[in-house]
Amino acid sequence: MGRHKFGIAAALLALLLLAWMWPEGDAPPAGTLTATEPTGSEAPSSPAEDDGESPDTADDSDPATETTAAEDPAETSASPSPSSEAPGAPSSAPAAEPASNTYDGPLGTRNHTGDDSVALTFDDGPSPEWTPKVLDMLRERGIKATFCLIGAYAEAYPELVADIVREGHTLCNHSWYHEFDLGTWSEEEIRANLQRTNDAITKAAPGATIEYFRHPGGQWTERAIGVAADMGMESLHWAVDPSDWDNATTESQIKTRVLDASKPGAIILLHDGASNQKDMCGALESILAEFERRGYTYSAL
Repeated sequence: MGRHKFGIAAALLALLLLAWMWPEGDAPPAGTLTATEPTGSEAPSSPAEDDGESPDTADDSDPATETTAAEDPAETSASPSPSSEAPGAPSSAPAAEPASNTYDGPLGTRNHTGDDSVALTFDDGPSPEWTPKVLDMLRERGIKATFCLIGAYAEAYPELVADIVREGHTLCNHSWYHEFDLGTWSEEEIRANLQRTNDAITKAAPGATIEYFRHPGGQWTERAIGVAADMGMESLHWAVDPSDWDNATTESQIKTRVLDASKPGAIILLHDGASNQKDMCGALESILAEFERRGYTYSAL
């Protein structure tokens, strides 16, 4: 017991001596833990660990990159070039001017398309022998034409009238039975003839529109033109006539006459219902090929 008390006294004496010798304000020796120093498990996370970005990346960021990222997408989107056109804007190519001779036919009848296109017109049908051949040639090339129909033939071959309409061609009244002197008849007689023809056409193709009247032989009179106009039909003449209806006209002559006389704007007279249509059909193949080479476009009027 005495030794124990002596040991305690010696320890207290040593502590008092140490406190007297330690300079005030010096830090404790390295490795000595204090009440305010956290352990390694309590160390706070670094800023880099908080936002996922390393200090080097944050410090070395490219100002140009930061500027781009801060820009408004609406402001940085590419603007249309001055030469670009808004969707749906009209073409800058000028439209073709109507030809001044559109109504230069007899008594002011129409004989030109009014633009740079040409129009093929076929008279005296429908014919069960030739009209289907003409329709085939036009369909193969995507061409629309005008068919000037005889009322009696429309009544006899209604399926051909329906075919013409179904394929998008234009209709024209060419009288009931190709009466050359129709224009000399009374207004009532002319009207009855044209109405009978229209009735036969619309019976074959219900709802079809008949926009034109062509007088047989082109023997126009003011009376016939006036009656047709009262019935809502424009009088249609032609600019090119190769006389393909004449049995004496050869295929070569038909071709040459059409190609020599045809210019942009021309309305061309041909026949799918006369007696010489083998030569006409042969010439038509060559005519269409040459028109394609010339770059002609077509109007169904």
